[in-house]
Amino acid sequence: MNNFKFERMNVMENNYTKEMVLELAKEKGVELIHLQFTDLSGIMKNVSIPIEQLETALDGEIMFDGSSIDGFVRIEESDMYLKPDVNTFVIFPWSSKECRIICDVYTRDNEPFEGCPRHILKKSLKAAADMGYKFNVGPECEFFLFNTDNAGRAILETQDNAGYFDMSPVDLGGNARQDMIGVLKEMGFHIEAAHHECAPGQHEIDFKYENALRAADHIMTFKMVVRIIAQRHGLHATFMPKPVQGIAGSGMHINMSLENEKGNAFYDEKDELGLSKVAYGFIAGLLEHAKSYTAIMNPTVNSYKRLVPGYEAPVYIAWSASNRSPLVRVPSKRGAGSRVELRSPDPSANPYLALASVLGAGLDGVRNSKTPPNSIDSNIFDMEREDLEQQNIEHLPSNLYEAVKYMKQDELIKSILGTHAYKKLKRLEMTEWNSYSNCVTEWETKRYLKKF
Repeated sequence: MNNFKFERMNVMENNYTKEMVLELAKEKGVELIHLQFTDLSGIMKNVSIPIEQLETALDGEIMFDGSSIDGFVRIEESDMYLKPDVNTFVIFPWSSKECRIICDVYTRDNEPFEGCPRHILKKSLKAAADMGYKFNVGPECEFFLFNTDNAGRAILETQDNAGYFDMSPVDLGGNARQDMIGVLKEMGFHIEAAHHECAPGQHEIDFKYENALRAADHIMTFKMVVRIIAQRHGLHATFMPKPVQGIAGSGMHINMSLENEKGNAFYDEKDELGLSKVAYGFIAGLLEHAKSYTAIMNPTVNSYKRLVPGYEAPVYIAWSASNRSPLVRVPSKRGAGSRVELRSPDPSANPYLALASVLGAGLDGVRNSKTPPNSIDSNIFDMEREDLEQQNIEHLPSNLYEAVKYMKQDELIKSILGTHAYKKLKRLEMTEWNSYSNCVTEWETKRYLKKF
């Protein structure tokens, strides 16, 4: 592994202009620029241009074929444009001749494309701003590191048999994780924590709270960096929610707070739990729309193999200020650090759509002064069915088909996504469900081939 040495360029604190980016690129000897954007499925896309085209790109004149991207447009309306966000300009630590800029997608009429995930999040952030709030987010991203075979293909074997918070010599992925942290810091991330997770080969790297748009950008950058550095260590990094049966899956917990002119809007020192009416309303909105936004937080068939009892992932729609078993948790810190944590999302989710959805759901609770049910203080996994029914505690959708069904019934979530993105996302997820439903699995052949 190369020992990266590069002048740090902090993308979280940049306040660049077009002229500054042009000068920096020239000064650093950049030769290739990667214009990045994200499709509806949460997959990063990339258009690469030589340095001679940078000024044209910064003027928003680089065109691409939108009909070739899942969930975008038909072939007869395929001309789309990339509008770079200059504050996301950063040079790759592993290749000083290359840089990236994250872009918004625009139509040929120079209007924001309604199916651009980044634009959808911006709309939700504007709704929050109109109510006097900023939305801050701290993600917790988990992933697996698997070995590769002689051909470089991923295999379901890990370098270690370590567990939660274990360190060397059993955490053999620690060196790769350390290099990931170094590269992320070079790219402007403030890393708060990193450690081995519960399952063999499973890791987590957490980065600092920030505004939601930057947080979503950072999640996409994080995934790119983790994969690239893993490959340089001869490993395969995956954000698949449940790659191995019988062990914990990977989540992407989302820590959230609203900020107003007085500071953290979730904090009230006079309340018994230290929570404001805004916080209670936000929690109520998260719970009320939980079934509907699950198709966005958990967008793959595999996502629901993680959302089962026994592996720490949430199953029941409840909240707690004292334990981690429900869907929504309120961590103990109060004051500037007051926040709520949504524990259901997994890293296959499109971060722009995920944050737009939970913000919209939470704001619905705030706007309508909703009140959540009582906090669940005991381990919800140990509760009997009768106790759950008595307290009206429902469970999350058990599969992708059921999740899409609930999304179809929720006008708020549909309005957050917008007509175009909602229809395209529904089609993409139902196509995946139908493909899965028609698949004959190894489990089925083992179970039925000789039995019948």
